[in-house]
Parts: sequence; C-alpha cells; structure tokens
Amino acid sequence: MSLTSTVTCDLEGRIQTFNKGAEQVFQYSAEEVIGKKRVSLFSPGLIVLQHVPTWLKIAAQKGEFKTRTVFLRKDGSAFAADIRITPTFRDGQQIGYCGVTTPRPDMDAAKAWPQVAWMTKFFSALVVMRAPFLSATVIPVIIGAAWAAARGLAAPFPWGLFWLTLLGACAMHVAANTFNDYFDWTSGTDKINNDYFMPYSGGSRSIELGLVSEKGLYRLAVSATLIAIACGFALVLLAGRIGLLAFGAFGVFSVYFYTAPPLRLAARHGLGELLIGLNFGPLMVAGTVYALSGSLSWLDFLAGAPIGLFTTAILWINEFPDLTADKLSGKLNLVVTLGSERARWGYPALLALAFGLVVIGAALGWFPIGALAMLLSLPVAFFTTNALFRHYRDRALIKGNAATIQLHILAGLLLAAGLWISAIFK
Repeated sequence: MSLTSTVTCDLEGRIQTFNKGAEQVFQYSAEEVIGKKRVSLFSPGLIVLQHVPTWLKIAAQKGEFKTRTVFLRKDGSAFAADIRITPTFRDGQQIGYCGVTTPRPDMDAAKAWPQVAWMTKFFSALVVMRAPFLSATVIPVIIGAAWAAARGLAAPFPWGLFWLTLLGACAMHVAANTFNDYFDWTSGTDKINNDYFMPYSGGSRSIELGLVSEKGLYRLAVSATLIAIACGFALVLLAGRIGLLAFGAFGVFSVYFYTAPPLRLAARHGLGELLIGLNFGPLMVAGTVYALSGSLSWLDFLAGAPIGLFTTAILWINEFPDLTADKLSGKLNLVVTLGSERARWGYPALLALAFGLVVIGAALGWFPIGALAMLLSLPVAFFTTNALFRHYRDRALIKGNAATIQLHILAGLLLAAGLWISAIFK
C-alpha cells in the first residue's frame, strides 16, 4: 500500500491537522507545523503563485480537484506526487481545505512540474521587490517635479535629471523593501506572522514561498542601495547638487536601520511611522526639487508633507493585520503600542491633517489654488476610514488596505496636476 499524507488547513492556509503519513512524506513533525506553518511550505513558490489559487477555487466550486505536481520535503528535496484537494466545512460553511498527497517515487520530479508561464516568473521578481508599492516613491517625485515647475524653478524642464532622480529614488525604495523583508524574517517577525496571507500583511513573503533565499534577498538589498548611491553621485557630478549627499546619507540610514538591529526604528513606538512620513514626503519632494533646480526652501518640505501623511496612512492601516506577530516579536510600532481599538483614530487623523495642510496652504498663499484639486479624493478617504473602523479585526480590511494605496496615488496625482496646471496658467 502506498504512503499517503493527509493535511487540513484553514482558509488562510494554516495547517490544522497533520497525520503520521504527512510526517513521513514531508519530514516535519506535527508539532513543528500545526498552527505554525502554512501548506505553501510544501510547494515551490512559482507553483504557489501560478497554480494553487486556481486549484483551490476549483476544489471549492466543484467539491474536488486532482492533479499531479511537485512538493518539497523539509530538507529541500523535490518529489513528484498526486494530490486530491477537497473543501472542508463546519455548520454548512467552508472553513478550509483537505489535501491528500500520494508520492510517486516512480516519477522524476522534473517531469511532474506543472507548466509555469514566463509572466509568473516575472511577477515573482516583482513580488520579491514589492514593486507595486513603488507608487509611494513615484508619486512624491512627480509632486516634487510639479512643485518645481509651479514655482518657476525648472524651466526648461530638465527631463534627464528627472529620470535619474526617479531611478535613484525607486532603487532606494527597493532597498528599503528588501532590507525590511530580510530583517523582519531573520528577527522572526514574519516567521510567526500567520494571521493573514494577503499582499498587505507579512511583507512580500518571498522567503517563505521560496522565491529567494535569505542571502539572495540581502544581496538584492545591497545592490539596490548601490544603484541609488550611483544615481545620487551622478546627479552631483552632472548638475553640481552637492547637497544631495545629505539627502542620500539620511536615506541610506533610514533604509537600513528601519528594521535592522540594533536601532530597529520600526519597533520604537512611532519612530518608524515618523521616518516613513519624512522620507516619503517632505524629504523626497524637497530632494526632487533640489535635484531638478538646485533650489531649496522650507516651502519645498511643506509641499511634501501631505503626501508623506498619506504614505504613513498606508503603513498605519497595514500594521493592523500584523499586530499579533509584531507584538510577539517586539516590533512595537504605534498600532501595537496603542492597541487596535485606539489606533483606529490615528488613521483619520493622518488623512485630516493631509487635507488640512493643503487647504491652509492654499488659503495662506503658500500653495497655488490648483493644489486644492487634491480634495477631489475625499470620497476615497471616507471609504478607507469606514473600512478600517468596520474591519480592523478581520480579513475584510483588505479592501481598506488596497483603497488606501489608491487614495495615495489619486490624491498625489491630483495635487501634482493642480500644481502643474497652476504653473501653466500663472
């Protein structure tokens, strides 16, 4: 009789039961995985990305799904197996899945690999870099460019310097993302984070999924930092912006020590939120203005404050799903410090301050009247706030997480457009 593994998991993929056959097949003990690991642990990351969601969907809809695929043992070795997936229920409601795996020792694992599209491989690279979050960098750079134009500081517009600035800023952001994932993994924060498996919780999960090794992720972070530094020195040499060295030095410091020991600023009762708000707001906007024009004033920093607050709001709402894991690992951000009930109020406060700064700035003549175009994003702000207050303790918060990113992009582009139009018609 062939050896058979039976594993059940909840809808988040967390392992609930793990029979003796599973222990023999996968080489893990039940104590190692039940309630601590997800079933994705047993599959190569590319298969998880492309095929597993579809398999689960078919199983839920039709009551069963069968296929042949490749699994991984604890020692990392791959083996071919047949799997049967069925949904599990309690009181008529689906609560998870059951996977029955039968190894196929007669088959070479390489021949059992499901086909993986090149788009999935490309997408996996984006996952490792958390590329979709680069909007948090692109938008402030665009605002800085529009603000420089609105003040008549960049005419004719220096497109070469703009693209070099954008490349350097994006490289710095990739470095921040990958250092963040690396240190959150090595510190144990992401290893114990199994509350939710979604894009806004637990970092990229690229190591967990086997898309990259710890060393590979660290090398990527260092490489991205070096690219950012190279762009900075190029701007200094090409345009004589020696002051960019100060912006760059603070950026590198922030990128590394946001999650790296011994400072681990993200765990310091609000220092992490402050650092994100400054770097992705006032410093990035003012740094862009300086890179494009060589000019720098307090208004340049103020112009970046609203978008910095929106970026902080993204971080803020994304901290709710991670609260338990962050607390257990000592990552004491403000949501952990305040507790989810009280921390909810910090989110609308950030948004109110962002919109309020633009209104006050326009009223006092600090910003052109076109800056008020940002107010057109207010309906999205009301939606995200309502989503947080209703779902701050459940998975439905994902709608608020996604909409906050959309709010950041929409509000930022409206602000940039308002500034740019003001420059044209002044």
